[in-house]
Amino acid sequence: MTLPKDPAILLSFVNTRLRDEFPSLDELCAALDADRAELESTLAELDYRYSPERNQFI
Repeated sequence: MTLPKDPAILLSFVNTRLRDEFPSLDELCAALDADRAELESTLAELDYRYSPERNQFI
Protein backbone atom coordinates (compact mmCIF):
# COMPACT_ATOMS: atom_id res chain seq x y z
CA MET A 1 0.00 0.00 0.00
CA THR A 2 1.25 3.45 -0.89
CA LEU A 3 1.05 6.05 1.85
CA PRO A 4 -0.57 9.41 1.07
CA LYS A 5 1.95 12.02 -0.09
CA ASP A 6 0.13 15.04 1.35
CA PRO A 7 1.32 15.46 4.97
CA ALA A 8 -2.12 16.44 6.31
CA ILE A 9 -3.79 13.44 4.70
CA LEU A 10 -0.91 11.23 5.85
CA LEU A 11 -1.47 12.40 9.43
CA SER A 12 -5.14 11.47 9.32
CA PHE A 13 -4.42 8.16 7.62
CA VAL A 14 -1.70 7.12 10.09
CA ASN A 15 -3.60 8.17 13.22
CA THR A 16 -6.71 6.34 12.03
CA ARG A 17 -4.76 3.16 11.33
CA LEU A 18 -2.98 3.42 14.70
CA ARG A 19 -6.31 3.85 16.46
CA ASP A 20 -8.13 1.08 14.62
CA GLU A 21 -5.54 -1.54 13.72
CA PHE A 22 -2.04 -1.21 15.15
CA PRO A 23 -0.83 -1.13 18.76
CA SER A 24 2.37 0.73 17.84
CA LEU A 25 4.02 2.80 15.14
CA ASP A 26 6.61 0.08 14.60
CA GLU A 27 3.90 -2.47 13.81
CA LEU A 28 2.15 -0.08 11.43
CA CYS A 29 5.43 0.62 9.60
CA ALA A 30 6.24 -3.08 9.35
CA ALA A 31 2.80 -3.96 8.00
CA LEU A 32 2.81 -1.14 5.46
CA ASP A 33 6.52 -1.49 4.60
CA ALA A 34 7.00 2.16 5.54
CA ASP A 35 10.19 3.85 6.71
CA ARG A 36 9.51 5.05 10.25
CA ALA A 37 12.13 7.80 10.17
CA GLU A 38 10.77 9.18 6.91
CA LEU A 39 7.20 9.05 8.22
CA GLU A 40 8.15 10.85 11.43
CA SER A 41 10.14 13.43 9.49
CA THR A 42 7.24 14.16 7.15
CA LEU A 43 4.81 14.62 10.04
CA ALA A 44 7.34 16.70 11.97
CA GLU A 45 7.00 19.23 9.13
CA LEU A 46 3.45 19.77 10.45
CA ASP A 47 4.84 19.93 14.01
CA TYR A 48 3.43 16.51 14.97
CA ARG A 49 5.40 13.98 17.02
CA TYR A 50 4.56 10.36 17.78
CA SER A 51 3.40 9.71 21.33
CA PRO A 52 3.86 6.03 22.28
CA GLU A 53 1.68 6.54 25.34
CA ARG A 54 -1.25 7.69 23.21
CA ASN A 55 -0.23 5.68 20.12
CA GLN A 56 -0.86 8.65 17.85
CA PHE A 57 0.79 11.69 16.40
CA ILE A 58 0.03 14.78 18.46
